[in-house]
Amino acid sequence: MSETWYYLESYSEDAARNMAIDEWLMTKVGAGDSKPVLRFYTWKPKALSLGYFQKTDGKIDLDAVQASGADIVRRLTGGRAVLHDHELTYSVILPDTHPNMPTSVTESYKILSQGLMEGYRNLGIDAELAEDRPEGKPDNSAVCFEEPSWYELLASGKKAAGSAQVRKKGALLQHGSVPITMNIEELYDMFMYRTERAKEKMRESFREKATTIADELGRTPDMEEVAAAFYSGFEKGLNVKLEPIELSKEDQDQIKRLESRYQFSPAPSVSYLT
Repeated sequence: MSETWYYLESYSEDAARNMAIDEWLMTKVGAGDSKPVLRFYTWKPKALSLGYFQKTDGKIDLDAVQASGADIVRRLTGGRAVLHDHELTYSVILPDTHPNMPTSVTESYKILSQGLMEGYRNLGIDAELAEDRPEGKPDNSAVCFEEPSWYELLASGKKAAGSAQVRKKGALLQHGSVPITMNIEELYDMFMYRTERAKEKMRESFREKATTIADELGRTPDMEEVAAAFYSGFEKGLNVKLEPIELSKEDQDQIKRLESRYQFSPAPSVSYLT
C-alpha cells in the first residue's frame, strides 16, 4: 500500500526564498508537523548555488556571476556549484527515522533516485544509476555535474541530474537539479581559471561528461511536460501518493523570516537550521 506525501509547487522564486522554503519544510517534517514532502521549484532570476562549505576565493568569479544577472546563494547541503536556470529543481523531505529510508547516505540516495529515474523514463530517456564514483586523481573542480557521485542519474553514460543531501533536526533533505537545457558558456565564465585556454579545455571536458533532457530528446520540452513526468516518476519510484498543498499566509510569514539567512556572503557565516 502506498504512503501519502505532500506535494508543493513553488515556481519562479528567488534563491534566498527557495532555500528558506526548503529549510522551513525540513523543520516542519523533522518536528512531526508535516507528512513527507516532494517539492518542485524553479528560480527567478537564475542562480548559482554553492555547497555549504564550498570556498569562493580564487574559484568563483563573483563579479561575472553578478554581471550575468544571477543570484548567488549557499545551499543547506554540501557539494559543488550548480547554475540553476532552465531546469526543474526538486526537494524531498522526510523524517530521518522513516522506516523505508536507510541511515546510509549512499543507500538513501539509491532509493530516492528511483523517483528521478522513473521521471526520465516517462520522458522516453533511458536513465540508470551510477553504481560508484569514478576512480583516479582527486577532482578539485568547483563545478557540479563534472562527475557523477554514488547512485546519481546517468543518461547516455553522462551525468543527467545532480543531487545533495543533509540530515538535521530530525529530518532528511535531498534536493537536486534536473537540467532541461544548460548554458555551458555562461556557466564556465562564472569560474576562475589560469588562462582562457584552460577554461575552454574544462568546457569541452564538461560537454563529454554531462547531459540534459533536451540533449537526450533532441527537442526542448516545456516545464509542464517535465514536471508531469517527474511527478508520476516519484509516485512510482517511491511508491507514494502525492497530495498537492499550498502555503498559508502563516506559512509564508514564517518562510519570509528565514530568507535573510540566505543572503549571500563569500564564506559560510551563519549556522543554518539552528
